[in-house]
Amino acid sequence: MKILIVYGTSEGQTRKIARFMEEVLQGGDHKVVIADATEEPPSPDGFEAVLIGASVHMQKYQSSVSNYVMRHLDILNKKHSAFFSVSMAIASNIEEESEEIKKMTLDFLERTGWNPDEVQYFAGALKYTQYDYFKKLIMRMIAKKEGGSTDTSRDHEYTDWNNVKTFVLNFCSETVQSVR
Repeated sequence: MKILIVYGTSEGQTRKIARFMEEVLQGGDHKVVIADATEEPPSPDGFEAVLIGASVHMQKYQSSVSNYVMRHLDILNKKHSAFFSVSMAIASNIEEESEEIKKMTLDFLERTGWNPDEVQYFAGALKYTQYDYFKKLIMRMIAKKEGGSTDTSRDHEYTDWNNVKTFVLNFCSETVQSVR
């Protein structure tokens, strides 16, 4: 099966998740094309399934992902497709945080008109070593409030890789069944 993965990322965790999905799927003899939404990804037209992912920064997803979805909306709504959202709010113990991300995702899908078959949420990472001084302070305050790590000397990954693997394998299994 031919699968397209398009992603938008700000600090690299969504790219890392998309590459992991690619590795999992290629191990299952699928042909996978992966593309950054900022680099003119291919049309979803020639693929049986499409996975699109974006990360949350400053209360929104990357505009390159929104633009890609709207440019290929008719095709995407006819394909077996899924959206995966990457954010630190999903790792939070505060219920309102994950509800806010889910509402933001619904708003994104409504605004773009895309109706993916599935939506999945993955926790991201705190990339303290990549942040400037002020962002590091802000992220540390947020992490402290939400029970995350405040050790700014290193990065902290919260992505549940088993969850990512299970999601992508189930998505492909459903695609095979829907194509039959």
